[in-house]
Amino acid sequence: MYDIVVTEFVDRWAVDDLAKDYKVHYDPKLVDKPDELAALAAASPAIIVRNRTQVRGAVLAAMRNLKVIGRLGVGLDNIDMDECAKRGIEVFPATGANTVSVAEYVIGGALVALRDVWKANADVLAGKWPRNDLMLGEAMGKRLGLVGLGGIARATAKRAKALEMELVAYDPMVGPDDPAWNEYGVARLATVEELLVTSDVVSLHVPLTPQTRNLIDAARLAKMKPTAIVINTARGGIIDEAALAAALKAGKLGGAVLDVYDQEPLKAGSVLDGVPRLWLTPHIAGVTAEGNVRVSTVTVANVRGALRRLGIAGSK
Repeated sequence: MYDIVVTEFVDRWAVDDLAKDYKVHYDPKLVDKPDELAALAAASPAIIVRNRTQVRGAVLAAMRNLKVIGRLGVGLDNIDMDECAKRGIEVFPATGANTVSVAEYVIGGALVALRDVWKANADVLAGKWPRNDLMLGEAMGKRLGLVGLGGIARATAKRAKALEMELVAYDPMVGPDDPAWNEYGVARLATVEELLVTSDVVSLHVPLTPQTRNLIDAARLAKMKPTAIVINTARGGIIDEAALAAALKAGKLGGAVLDVYDQEPLKAGSVLDGVPRLWLTPHIAGVTAEGNVRVSTVTVANVRGALRRLGIAGSK
């Protein structure tokens, strides 16, 4: 029996720290072996996961002794939160630990997309000199629309403000009297449509829920400026990928930067294959060397603290 099962990559020092007091099984590839995961964690009181491990269905049912889930990140759509609540399982996301990493990614993505710098790579290597084609825009004066105004969106707004961008946001969960609007210099918009119609860069910062699935669909993409950039570091499924691909192919959108996808990893023949002005990364916006240290530190502390509070001693 293991006290803690870790299913995806984490800093080795974090595993060693937990292993001082607990019997730990660490396999960063366990996420791709659900049957083995269910068997290994069947009697374990704690597991630590990232975003790919699906803690639900038969896997969750097999974990009959589970009390604590440490989430190396902040999204919880891979965890059946309702079932965890019914069973009294405590879930601990690493809230705030990768905020800076994601905010910097959004700003970097906006700057790259506004200048379309990656487009020139093949031409320059081929001896071409497409300077006039790349006489594009600056960030200063552009409107950044934030769909959601949680912690990462606020950190993004803080950095965008330094670039003298105009900031607007739509978030019905943040009331008009919330001090965050003034603190971060963000204008509150009443509808997501108003944000999409007027923004030069749109950045998504909402969880994936039944209400936000395909929030950015063909109809809403059609409302955006033909020069607009959309950036998704939140969750795949919030953007209708087929509709996005169609808009980019038709030249009805300036560009897109995606770090998350409806299915991860992407499969061969994805609708995103061969799409122009589309830049893809493998869900790494929140994964930096510094951010990973913070995420690991927070998660180790959360899991250790919860087990101690529940009176669960290590079996070592």
